[in-house]
Amino acid sequence: MTDDHDVLIIGGGPAGLSAALNLGRSLVRVLVVDADRPRNAATLNSHGFLTRDGVPPHELRKLARAELAAYPNVEIRSRVRVGSLSRTDAGFTAGIGRREPTETVSARSVLLATGLRETLPEVPNLRGFYGMSLFSCAACDAWELRGRRMALIGESGDLADRARLIARWTESLTVFTNGADVVTMAEEAELAASGVAVLRHPIAELVGERGRLEAIRLTDGTSVTVEGGFVRPEWETDLSFLDGFAPAVDGHGHLVTDRSGRTGIPGLYAAGDAAAPGPQQLIVAAGAGARVAAVIVHDTIGVATAH
Repeated sequence: MTDDHDVLIIGGGPAGLSAALNLGRSLVRVLVVDADRPRNAATLNSHGFLTRDGVPPHELRKLARAELAAYPNVEIRSRVRVGSLSRTDAGFTAGIGRREPTETVSARSVLLATGLRETLPEVPNLRGFYGMSLFSCAACDAWELRGRRMALIGESGDLADRARLIARWTESLTVFTNGADVVTMAEEAELAASGVAVLRHPIAELVGERGRLEAIRLTDGTSVTVEGGFVRPEWETDLSFLDGFAPAVDGHGHLVTDRSGRTGIPGLYAAGDAAAPGPQQLIVAAGAGARVAAVIVHDTIGVATAH
């Protein structure tokens, strides 16, 4: 069975739902396919979204879907994944289903709003604290931890830069590299001059109860008291469902787009964390979705206008 739409949106996070709202208001026939596996599922409260500061991410999604229900030209398929996406002369076709594709849908344009897939450092029982006292976004969650003894756990080359950022909210920050050689001696000296310690031994255990981090114990026996902090995951964009074509990605795995969200493939757009290095905040993703929605409408009728 083939169902024809103007725009297929893959991903039902803030970028995808914001795009769906604005496309729906422009009389565009929209299908949103959402696997319902958001990266922020472990986060209890989201922050920095004007009028919704502190609201749980799942509540934001619920509110957005309720608003979209008023638009008969917008359809949302929940707990459905795209198994394959192919290009055609008229646009794109996608095989969709809960586990394996059981239905084929078509669309003239596609918006990739899939977000990022993240991999946390290999640290024992880290998941037990993630989203409750350990976070990945300083702009989102550092305010609640301000002034406390914080940890920064990571194995990436930008760890020193992240430490400089997080130190803005605390005078007691310890960086844990978990045995990875990712902080140079020059960076360590610079951080030490600012009161930030770097510990290089692997982490043996995170200590605490009910999601509240209290200490980090290293394999050399060192134990450091902390009251929360941040972890630096590795992120990548999942494009495994693309069949026979591949848009360009940058060195960090983000989709390469122009400032309006167009990829190098006609009719294929991207918005949100998958396409935008920078603050991974819900409000930023929602704004990107709204912007790309306007661009899609303009491209469809072949006009260039600011509004």
